[in-house]
Amino acid sequence: MVSAADIQAVRRMTGVSVDEYPDAVLADIIARYPLPDTNGVFPEENEWTPRYDLNAAAADVWAEKAAALAAQYDFDADGAAFKRSQAYEQAMKQARYYRSRRSLHTVRMRAYPRLKEVEDEQS
Repeated sequence: MVSAADIQAVRRMTGVSVDEYPDAVLADIIARYPLPDTNGVFPEENEWTPRYDLNAAAADVWAEKAAALAAQYDFDADGAAFKRSQAYEQAMKQARYYRSRRSLHTVRMRAYPRLKEVEDEQS
């Protein structure tokens, strides 16, 4: 149910190509973060209009990109300094940026009768 517009938005937020992250992979990441729709209908309800937290999805993609860069190291060669760890640091900075902008999560509480009350009703 993830829209093509949502996939393209996350693609723009993360700078990933279709080769790196096919649409199906991005759709799976986005689908991890459903939100109540604009009418307050929750994702588990039939009337829910799909809406997702794209910032949380983008943060996951940036964290994955950082993980792929984690093994890179800095080195000096022929008078030049190569700071490859900067790529990891920048990816983590982007992950933190998008994680800080994710939506607040809403949890619905359901009241269940206490066990003693159920036992009293049954006797």
